[in-house]
Amino acid sequence: MGTTEDSLDLATLYLQIYFGGMIFNMLYNFGAAILRAVGETKKPLYFLGIAGLANVGLNFLLVLVFHLDVAGVAIGTIVSQAISCIMIVLSLMRRKGIVHLDLKKLKVDRKCLGEMILIGLPAGIQGSLFSVSNVFIQSAVNSFKTSVVVAGNTAAANLEGFVYAGMNSFYQACITFTSQNYGAGKIKNCKKALLYSQLCTIVSGVLFGGLVLLFGRPLLGIYTPNPEAIDIGMIRLEIICTTYFLCGIMDVMVGGLRGLGYSIVPMIVSILGACVFRLIWIYTIFQVEHTLFILYISYPISWLVTGLVHLICYLVVYRKVKRKLMYLNLITD
Repeated sequence: MGTTEDSLDLATLYLQIYFGGMIFNMLYNFGAAILRAVGETKKPLYFLGIAGLANVGLNFLLVLVFHLDVAGVAIGTIVSQAISCIMIVLSLMRRKGIVHLDLKKLKVDRKCLGEMILIGLPAGIQGSLFSVSNVFIQSAVNSFKTSVVVAGNTAAANLEGFVYAGMNSFYQACITFTSQNYGAGKIKNCKKALLYSQLCTIVSGVLFGGLVLLFGRPLLGIYTPNPEAIDIGMIRLEIICTTYFLCGIMDVMVGGLRGLGYSIVPMIVSILGACVFRLIWIYTIFQVEHTLFILYISYPISWLVTGLVHLICYLVVYRKVKRKLMYLNLITD
């Protein structure tokens, strides 16, 4: 990645501590997905909010009081994740019905495990390869050989995370509602779930992205006091925040496909449209025009192209599933 020497040791330390507590984050996500599947969306949000506040408090304590620097930030992160994990597990243990968790009766259901792997593994591979493509993007940022560019890029990326979190909730909702209605044989509601999720994603993406862009300079100032780094961050925000809704649209299309039981198709499309496309862009166009604008513009172009291909795939899959359900209804009748 071409990481600068002054950042490499600290980044390595952070990752070593963070990955040591990864199990807590995994368990929380599994538990939250189970609760959302039965319509309980508030508790995961509350637990995450409590963990977030704990994370902030621990950062102040460990960094400002105990002067643990990067290690303190990493420890605060995994402790807060452990808190959210414990709360989600206790919630499942206290809950009645089909999602009640009894630790003494835990066992592997091979059929369910197979279905989960069939849908979850492609999604996991897709997410991992997205991260790989972002590594190459970061490497391209590091190629400018200045800490100012790295600082501005990192600060802007952190702000974008808040916008993405708002849009991502509708991706999760789309998967949940689509899978529920697909299981109930209500295929028309699957299309409604996709349309409503897309509308909410576009509105939230434009709204939150616009707010971050509007208050970009003071928000970036929280992360770095350097005016040059803030200018760099604004270059990224002006491109990403004005087009981030395209990323939301792309993700919701993926959610609609996964809700219908198709996970391999969106994985292949996303890998080619987002990951491979960005790599080709970096090693061709970016090499000719070595500017941040050319680098960052690869994001919205890849979102647009990938989203359009996902739309075509969804229309094909929707018709296929609709015919399948109609056939099953005829047989049962």
